[in-house]
Amino acid sequence: MTPHPFSRPSTDHPSTVLILGARGRLGLAAARAFAQAGWQVLAQVRSSAQSAALPAIPGVWWMPVAVEDTAALAAQAQGAQVVVHALNPAYTHKAWREQAPVLMEAAIAVTRQLRATLMLPGNVYNFGEAMPPVLREDTSQAATGFKGRMRVQLEQHLQAATRQGEMRAVVLRAGDFFGTGTGSWIDQAIAKDLPRGRITWPGPLDVATPWAYLPDLARTFVRVAQARERLAAFECLHFAGHHVTAQQWLHSFTAIAAEQGWLPDAGALRVGQLPWPLLRVMGLVAPTFAALADMRYLWRTPHRLDNTRLRALIGDELHTPFDQAVRQALVDLGLVSTRLPRAALA
Repeated sequence: MTPHPFSRPSTDHPSTVLILGARGRLGLAAARAFAQAGWQVLAQVRSSAQSAALPAIPGVWWMPVAVEDTAALAAQAQGAQVVVHALNPAYTHKAWREQAPVLMEAAIAVTRQLRATLMLPGNVYNFGEAMPPVLREDTSQAATGFKGRMRVQLEQHLQAATRQGEMRAVVLRAGDFFGTGTGSWIDQAIAKDLPRGRITWPGPLDVATPWAYLPDLARTFVRVAQARERLAAFECLHFAGHHVTAQQWLHSFTAIAAEQGWLPDAGALRVGQLPWPLLRVMGLVAPTFAALADMRYLWRTPHRLDNTRLRALIGDELHTPFDQAVRQALVDLGLVSTRLPRAALA
């Protein structure tokens, strides 16, 4: 029998994880992955969360506690050995400036109380516009954008917090997320017009960049957590994910569009370019567009994440085949049925 989502589970489970921001895309994917691996999952959500809106997942206990309330959160999460920081501010610079340090401090505070290991999802913003084509854990971080500089500061603060011996931490760095729902480049820009036979690409079609299919990344969080005792007090690891160009995305999208009857008469998807100059202008009045415009260099600069150190820790990276991951991502968005159209089966 699945426990009530607000009941307090056992405090002596051998593997317990506290996930901060468990209703977000990464948080929910991590909750499912840890639970499927046999962990007891304590899933923190905002204190105003309604029980009717929280999915019943075997092995997951929902905890509607404000993340800033360290005492209450630590009391309810007693026994957790791992904390996953899946909290995210809104996309604007203002929100990041005001909220990101507060959320990081809250995550550090509860991890210290629990004497646990804090796991943080990282990204490639830290490396800036001059980043080399291969990004390793020791690659120089020369962030040029606001969010990149913020990321560097947050990770440095996290590393400093581990020096007192009350907690450990690991940053798992990955590329752009896709899969498990809305809120990514795929649904907000790239594939939103796919049913009308069109995609919109933010950069050159031949530039390869890293993408993280969230179910794969979430399961990697689990495997790193299981091997955490082999890591230093502070560690950074790179998740390679799928290193692909727009052409590879276009190949997958075209196959799906053909099945769904979305291809134009010409037999090929129309490919439009994201209007970056317009985004920059719109950013003068809409902060979200200004933040997006700062990321243009990532689409023009070939780069990949070297996962040698991750593989040395956990073995080969979990890797859903790309075409399968793209299809499931579109299923998650409600754009594609899990069943192929009858015409595609004929």
